Amino acid sequence: MDLARTEVAKEPPGPAEAAPRRRPRSGGAARLGLMALPVAFFGVFFAYPVAAIVVRGLRTEGRGGGWQFGRIAEALGDSGIRHVLWFTTWQALVSTVLTLLIALPGAYVFARFDFRGKDVLRAVVTVPFVLPTVVVGTAFLALVGRGGLLDELGGVRLDTTVWAILLAHVFFNYAVVVRTVGGLWAQLDPRQEEAARMLGASPLGAWRKVTLPALGPAVAAAALMVFLFTFTSFGVVQILGGPTFSTLEVEIYRQTSEIFDLTTAAVLTLVQFVAVALILAVHAWTVRRRETALRLVDASLTARRPRGAGQWALLAGVLATVVVLILLPLGVLVERSLDAPGFGYYQALTSDDSGIFLVAPIEAIGNSLSYACAATAIAVLVGGLAAAALTLRTRPRGDGRTPATDRLVRGFDALLMLPLGVSAVTVGFGFLIALDEPPLDLRSSWILVPLAQALVGVPFVVRTMLPVLRAVDQRLREAAAVLGASPWRVWREVDLPLVRRALLIAAGFAFAVSLGEFGATVFIARADNPTLPVAVARLLGRPGDLNYGQAMALSTILMVVCAVALLVLERLRTDRTGEF
Repeated sequence: MDLARTEVAKEPPGPAEAAPRRRPRSGGAARLGLMALPVAFFGVFFAYPVAAIVVRGLRTEGRGGGWQFGRIAEALGDSGIRHVLWFTTWQALVSTVLTLLIALPGAYVFARFDFRGKDVLRAVVTVPFVLPTVVVGTAFLALVGRGGLLDELGGVRLDTTVWAILLAHVFFNYAVVVRTVGGLWAQLDPRQEEAARMLGASPLGAWRKVTLPALGPAVAAAALMVFLFTFTSFGVVQILGGPTFSTLEVEIYRQTSEIFDLTTAAVLTLVQFVAVALILAVHAWTVRRRETALRLVDASLTARRPRGAGQWALLAGVLATVVVLILLPLGVLVERSLDAPGFGYYQALTSDDSGIFLVAPIEAIGNSLSYACAATAIAVLVGGLAAAALTLRTRPRGDGRTPATDRLVRGFDALLMLPLGVSAVTVGFGFLIALDEPPLDLRSSWILVPLAQALVGVPFVVRTMLPVLRAVDQRLREAAAVLGASPWRVWREVDLPLVRRALLIAAGFAFAVSLGEFGATVFIARADNPTLPVAVARLLGRPGDLNYGQAMALSTILMVVCAVALLVLERLRTDRTGEF
């Protein structure tokens, strides 16, 4: 590409040429320009609130105040805190192992089998992933809790036990393994395994020696993401664990909102931050291995109809797993919301006589939709600029070393993923503490909730758009730049027409995750403008069958909205392979 630009510069100007052609602008300068807004957004609304919590917890106030790092050892020396750390770690490990064991057969079925209703089933198994954790907890409460289906049929109750938490985590993360591992599995050439079997290897031996090493990076990436989501679990543990079980996220919430011990909350925030940073670093390494070490084939050429009793039995087993693990909890949730005659629980949502809210619970639907739309707009703007910055390439230096801009961008890429793992509770409480003085006194502003929700939506926008932007032929951009187009015009004229569908998908994901955000919103949503997840949690926290039924009804409404959003995304998606 540099040669082409040199040749153009050497051409003698013709008589009709009034001015020389402009050279393409520096990719480094364009990158920095695109990064400006995302960096400012994350600095003000993520780093600043989290830092405010940490500083307030570990620094004494007053003229002679200073850092009290001894508080870290003091907090970690508490036996209760050590128990929380131990439970958080081992439940995440067990949840990850169970999810892999249950979901890997499903990944194989979706990768290698072609059967009627496959696309619908793929959408069904993905629904739990976009459901708010409050809905997941409520669905399992209706199944295994007091008065739930298992309690009625056999007197079995699993609420306030670790088994309810583990099952809910498998339910929530089943799609992560199926989509991540299954997407790669579908692109592996099956002839390699068939060749190993022709050379005398058993089916298990061929799979272990040929397929498993190729799947290793994908399995590792899926396992790390499941571990990350379960390590930072909040809504599921809050609803199903009761007072007995507490993860780091739940304990941070308890320390800030109930005990008001900001020191312990700050220490736990730092511990979680370090753990999440390590997990994301390992995940990035596994993704790079998968991108560079494999030769893939078209996924449409590898799937075929099941053959033989064994394959049909495997398909039946996966279908049974989906029915019991995914459809049954959601079905029980809907059934419990209809227990009252004449849609009584849904009608009760229109009344403001409960005393829990200043408005009728039904207004939480409009609030959530409004907040989610605003959060989606913010997330698409910030995430789109970030993805464009990560896509641009800078010209290599003359000495062959990596430009400083590229090293800066790699750190920027890691920063974008941190909101998925850093305590949302810390961010929400940090909003209240940090954004309380001009010019950032936003505590009474409605925009506070969308800003918190957008922090979670931005990583999904970036990860959805980035592969598509990187697939755009760089020569198209360079040709437009040689002809004098500015970086903004190159984006508008070249990239946008090619990534419009991916942009819609990214907006859909941002909308779904914003709609269900709970950890930060529970702190900053006002009583006169509750969101759906906050309303569900508050209804579940009050005794009485009516409150319980209204929680089920609101959860059902939230589930339907998220499911519809996902089905629209599946219709828009054209590439069925690759990562989730």
